[in-house]
Amino acid sequence: MVEAAVGLGVIISLLFNELLGASAGGIVVPGYIAMYLDHPMQIIGTLLVSLLTLGVIKIISMFTLLYGKRRMVLAILFGFIFGWLSRNIVFGSLSIYDLDLQSIGYIIPGLIANWMERQGVVKTISVMLIAAVIVRLILTIISGGEVSFNV
Repeated sequence: MVEAAVGLGVIISLLFNELLGASAGGIVVPGYIAMYLDHPMQIIGTLLVSLLTLGVIKIISMFTLLYGKRRMVLAILFGFIFGWLSRNIVFGSLSIYDLDLQSIGYIIPGLIANWMERQGVVKTISVMLIAAVIVRLILTIISGGEVSFNV
């Protein structure tokens, strides 16, 4: 089911990009977010890590020319580092309160942050969540209502 979610996410993301001119935070992001729609705290954690990554990218861009591949690589690198921190250090002590604010995946926060920087925070989050819901809906229809992921 993971492969179907990511594949549908790629298709929906491409359709949104072509029809609306808006990216869903990266081509694979809607599929991964769709798998975690029943874990809203992890989605919030991913968005927090993405916003933190965006902030660091904006600060770095004040001191250096940051565009294209450099920006993408730094966004993914900082997203990876902050995501790792969210899983292992920062939010680990909050697990007893069932807050589970860990980020999803390793490159997802960086991809989201890169698109937030390019097209804006609200637009990226809106398109990403709409695309993820559409992916999850299609998966629910295809599977007859039994959508389960081993996440």
